[in-house]
This record gives sequence, C-alpha cells and structure tokens, in this order.
Amino acid sequence: MGVKTLDWKKGKLLLLDQTKLPRVKIYVSCTTAQDVAQAIKKMIVRGAPAIGVAAAFGFALGAKQIKSSKPSIFQREMKKLAQELLEARPTAVNLRWAIDRQQKVLAQNISQGIEAVQIALVKEAQKILQEDVATNREIGRQGQILIPDNSNILTHCNAGALATAGYGTALGVIRAAQAAGKRIHVFIDETRPFLQGARLTAWELKQDGLPCTLIADNMAGDLMQRGKIQLTIVGADRIAANGDVANKIGTYSLACLCHLHRLPFYVAAPLSSIDLSTPTGNEIPVEQRPAEELIYLDGQPLAPRGINVYNPAFDITPQKFVHALITEKGIIRRPLAKNLRKIFRD
Repeated sequence: MGVKTLDWKKGKLLLLDQTKLPRVKIYVSCTTAQDVAQAIKKMIVRGAPAIGVAAAFGFALGAKQIKSSKPSIFQREMKKLAQELLEARPTAVNLRWAIDRQQKVLAQNISQGIEAVQIALVKEAQKILQEDVATNREIGRQGQILIPDNSNILTHCNAGALATAGYGTALGVIRAAQAAGKRIHVFIDETRPFLQGARLTAWELKQDGLPCTLIADNMAGDLMQRGKIQLTIVGADRIAANGDVANKIGTYSLACLCHLHRLPFYVAAPLSSIDLSTPTGNEIPVEQRPAEELIYLDGQPLAPRGINVYNPAFDITPQKFVHALITEKGIIRRPLAKNLRKIFRD
C-alpha cells in the first residue's frame, strides 16, 4: 500500500491518524514520548505490531527530552517514560516487547554517554520498523499456502498495513495469496464499535484493488451457513503460551462459528505477539475502552443518555478453536502449546 502507517522524519515520528480514515489522510507529528503514548491510547496508531514500532520511537524521543547529563537520573527518568508508554494500551504484548528491546539498548550504551544512547535508540527503532515489514512479508509467504484458489475469506478488524509498519499480518497472507495468482474474495466484518473493518480494512483492500465485500458483524454466521465462506483469518494482539488468542472483540464469536461450520480459523501474527510468560488467555489483561466509542458515531448519539456500557476492546479465543498460527518462522499447528515452545527453541 502506498501510504505509510508511520514514518521517522527529522527527529519526529509521523503517525497516520487512523481515527480520520477513510475520509482524510492526516499525519500527526509526535515529538515527545507523551505524544506517542497519547496517540496509542487514542488509537491514532493501532494494531499490535504498529503500536510496538511506535513505542520504540516514543522511547527514543523520550531520551531526547531528559535534560540531565547524569546517567543515574537519566535512567530513572527513562524508566518512568517506559512505564507511561506501557500503560497506553495493556493488551498488545508487542508494546512491551519493543520497550524491553529498547531498554536493553539503553543499558548496553549508557557507559558511552547519553548522546550515544540517544543515537542508538533511534537506530534500534528504525531497525524494529524495517524488521516488522520484512516479518510481515514472510508471514504472508508462509501463510498463503493455506489459502485455496477460488476461495472466500472472512477477516475481522484490521490486520493489514495500517496495523503494522507495512504489508500486514492477516492481510499480508491474503496479499501474498493474490500475488501467487490465487483467485480470492474477502468478506470484511465492519468490527463494531470502532469500525476498523469498515473504515480501515475496506479502505486498504480497495486501494489494492482486491475483491472484497463489507458485511455487518452479525452477518458472518449467515454467510457460513450458506457455504459462502471457506476460511477465516485474523491477526492477534497477544497469544498466550497455550495458544489462546487475544484479538479484537468479536473474534471469539467468529471462532465459534467456524468450529460449528467446520471451517478453518487461522491467526497470523509475528513471534513478538507470542507471550510465553502468560500461561493462558485467562491471564491476558483485556483493555476496557471509553463508553463514548459505543454510544456515539461521528459525534451523533446512537443510544439513550446515561445508558450503562460494557466496551472491552478484545476477547479471548481458546486455542482449541485455532486451526493454526501463521508466523514468520512457519505455520504452528496443533498441539499449539507444545509446538509454540518448540518454535522458540528452534
């Protein structure tokens, strides 16, 4: 896709404002770690891999904010900034993965002086960005073999170029299948209440000229019952050690529907989304989003004032419903818990 999700220019992080798509393409300029944390929290940048890349640059920006030249004070302030970035969105583990990686760079370079740390952190963030694009392309290459020719694919939320530094995870697999000459059609869940499917995935696929159809979330079961869907593929914000998957709210419902209709349910995600320190999905923190996202659309109320709202950003799909995980290291099949550990050992 010709539009960059995020870009580093002249010491600033530019983020494509995904709350404004598809109406207008506007970039938000971030010059501090706090700017990046707010952009993540407000979903200006979203998608687990993209959040991780943004956080890496946010940490680098934070290193330029601190005025003290004393290493002990510098490290203490950087620890505070790291925590602020980590708290922006708690479910996506890529954020923590990127911050942990940057903290190691800080520790390795602090003896050379603060300026050396600042330079090293920017270089590492740029490296993380480049690696993410390469990783997504490899996920696509690995996963496209699972896509039959002449198939209808269902996807949920947005796991495309907009959710990453480029190319995408679930949409990366779909793009790779198209590039391999396979005839495919994508059904896109609108993905209430933030409409990532309707606003973002539909926009991406239209940009690519890939055949697609937008549906309301409650239409997926009907399509499966009519034999119109051959498989479902989604992304992930965190995958537990046993293979349970945290992804956008509504994913669990699709996995159940696929199980009922005996259809494959695939999850495409980088290894950085796999959290072996979290035993099962029960331990994954699920972010609660503001009530306004459910009550209002473009500033117009959709529900009575004062109504109680339950608005989790994610749900947990048990590993028993996941046919395979598609990663840059290959396709991880059942038993997921055993094979997840094996792929990290290898």
